[in-house]
Amino acid sequence: MEPNELRAAIEAILFVTNEPVTLDELVDAFGEAERGAIVEQLDEIRRILESSIGGFMLEQTAGGWRLATRPEHEPTLKKYFARKGENRLSIAALETLAIIAYRQPVTAPEVSDLRGVNSTAVIRTLLERRMIRVAGRKNVVGSPFLYRTTRDFLVHFGLNDVRDLPRLEEFGDLVGESLNDDVVAAISSAQLTRPEDVQEITDDAEREVAEAEARAELASLDAAADEER
Repeated sequence: MEPNELRAAIEAILFVTNEPVTLDELVDAFGEAERGAIVEQLDEIRRILESSIGGFMLEQTAGGWRLATRPEHEPTLKKYFARKGENRLSIAALETLAIIAYRQPVTAPEVSDLRGVNSTAVIRTLLERRMIRVAGRKNVVGSPFLYRTTRDFLVHFGLNDVRDLPRLEEFGDLVGESLNDDVVAAISSAQLTRPEDVQEITDDAEREVAEAEARAELASLDAAADEER
C-alpha cells in the first residue's frame, strides 16, 4: 500500500473509533508486513496535525492512538455540550412528539391515553419549546385543543416535511432513542382525527390567543392531576 493511501486509511479508522486503537489492531487491519509503515504513518499524522492550526491532534493513550481535541478548545466545548444538554429531549417528550407527529392533529387527552400516563406537563413544555403548536379545536364535547408539530420540530430532526418522517418503527433511529414498544403499538392502532372534526385555526393572532389559553388549560389539568396523586 502506498504511504499516502495507508495514512488516509489509518486516519479513517481513527476518525470512526471512540476508543484508542492499538498498533496491533492496526496491524490486524493492514497485515504484519505493514507494521513498520504503520508506525511511520502514525508519526506522520501526528506531525501534520501538530504543524497545523486545526481543532484536534493525535494522542497516544491507554496503549493506543486516538484523535482528540486540543486542550485550548476545552472551554468552548464545555459551553457547546452544556447547550446541547439543555436542548436534549426526554423520553417522555420524544414519545409525546411521536404520537403528535404520526397522529396529528391530536388532543392532549388522546396523547395521555396513548402513552398511558398524564402528559399535560410534557405537552406544555413542547409548546413552550415550539416543537408543537395549537392547530385548532376538536368538534367533540368540551372542544379540546388539537396539536400539530411545527417547523422547529422539522429543523430539530433534519426533516423537510412531515411526509419525510420515517416509518413509525424507525422513529427511534431518527431521534436516537428507543421508544416504548407499547407506545409504538398504541400509535399504530390509533385512529386519525377526521377532517370534519377539526376546527382549524388559520389566523396568527387567533393562534397566539389559543396557545396562551392552551398553556393555561394544560397547567390547570396538570395541577389537578398532582392533587389526585
